[in-house]
Amino acid sequence: MNFFLLLLTISGTVVGDLLKTACMRQIGPIDDFHPGALIQNARQVVRMTAIWFCLLAYTVSFFSFMALISISDVSFAVPATAAGYVAEILLAKTFLSETISQRRWAGAVLVTCGVMLISY
Repeated sequence: MNFFLLLLTISGTVVGDLLKTACMRQIGPIDDFHPGALIQNARQVVRMTAIWFCLLAYTVSFFSFMALISISDVSFAVPATAAGYVAEILLAKTFLSETISQRRWAGAVLVTCGVMLISY
């Protein structure tokens, strides 16, 4: 059960982050912070279907994490969710066409190794 909840937590976070990034790239940078411009940007975001799936993914992640920490130690649950970094980098490279530096890959691998050390 711990593994399933951990997988749901990580998956929800990764999917939510990727969808949020895709939506914000469609909108572009927000440079105008006047109330009228912010309302216009908010309307644009609310009309995007992907943002609703993003919120759904974050909701699944949140409640899965709540369930996970209710049945396992926080010292396991919180570090174990960091395993999502590698998945997020792989998917960002694949779906968002991001360029990933060797330093970033090395960091993700080190985080994953740390997670494995803590988990066992």
